[in-house]
Amino acid sequence: MTATTTTEPNPSSVRAWLGVAALTASLFVFLTTELMPVGILTPIGSSLGISVGTAGWMVTLYGVSAGLGVPFVVAWTRRLDRRVLLSALLAILTLGNLITSIAPTFPLVLATRLVMGFANGAFWAIGVSIAMRIVPPRQSGRAAAVVMSGISIATVAGIPLGAFIENLIGWRLTFLLWSGLSALVLVTVAVLLPALPSDNAVPVREVFGLAVRNVPLRLVMITIVLFVLGQFGAYTFIRPFLEHRAAAGPGYVTAALMVYGAGGAIGNFVAGHTLTTHLRASFVAACCGLVVSLSLLLAIGHGRIVPMVLLFGWGVAFGAWQLCQVNITLAAAPETFEAAMSLNTLAYNTSIAAGAFAGGLFADRLGVTAVLWFGVVLTTAALLLILGTGRWAPSRQRPANA
Repeated sequence: MTATTTTEPNPSSVRAWLGVAALTASLFVFLTTELMPVGILTPIGSSLGISVGTAGWMVTLYGVSAGLGVPFVVAWTRRLDRRVLLSALLAILTLGNLITSIAPTFPLVLATRLVMGFANGAFWAIGVSIAMRIVPPRQSGRAAAVVMSGISIATVAGIPLGAFIENLIGWRLTFLLWSGLSALVLVTVAVLLPALPSDNAVPVREVFGLAVRNVPLRLVMITIVLFVLGQFGAYTFIRPFLEHRAAAGPGYVTAALMVYGAGGAIGNFVAGHTLTTHLRASFVAACCGLVVSLSLLLAIGHGRIVPMVLLFGWGVAFGAWQLCQVNITLAAAPETFEAAMSLNTLAYNTSIAAGAFAGGLFADRLGVTAVLWFGVVLTTAALLLILGTGRWAPSRQRPANA
């Protein structure tokens, strides 16, 4: 008789992957908090007595602080245990969402969002590297992929999710709900993550010097800036655009944004497979898809069906692009990934802020259709930069989800 054995899961490995799940949930909550106002600018503006363009400052200031503050926050806290730091950042998020839900004036909302942005940028920059540290070395790439996918899904799902919940319970209760969710995630991080002394954070001067020394990384950052400016300049005002071009009510807008989110999840899934062997081609295809979707929205985006179809295509393209852009950052700077992600966070979030600001100017002065033209021009510039250079990433670097 042959004896059979079963392999029991290693408790420490299970706990480590629960920690990765907690980090993924944390990044999801942070990024949905950042992007959620995009889908609910109209009711926020109506409630607080401000224009849609002015309400867009909720995204702008959050992105400014998240981007500009991250290299300094990460460097100045480099001697602080990372579990303590992450818990403190989540506590700021919890309190910020609570204050937003009850704030009587728009200036208080903006001040709160400004502080929350600093916490968001720091968490985004260090979350991936922490996930790679808490699992066995041979599984670090998979842990990074899980967290990156969480970032991607949050980016494409946060806006439609916010619109869906706001349509049910109103924008103030939506932020109150997110405060409770943030508190729950805070508890899971505090319980599941081990003590993590700072490992590879670097001084601020070295972070900024990396983009000067590393030419591929510099090209990646320029591409990200152009693309995110166009993407979020257009998408921040997608609700007013649909209300203008398709006579859309709240129910239609919510459904359209959910379709966009579903497309984003599909794009993220597809890119997770194609970028392993065709990273550059996946990146180019995602850019092309987004440019085409925006252009067609401007040309034929009338009625009820066509905008839905084009928003789905837009979501697929952006979901794929989001996962690709993190992987090309890793490919361009594999030995200094935490510092490179600080620069990525700086470029990405300040571009969200600048895109929302520029979109607000176009929306208020030229109308919401002009905002989509702004998006077409900037994303096309990013695509041309990719096609015009082959030096944006070392060809032999393996993507994070390989």
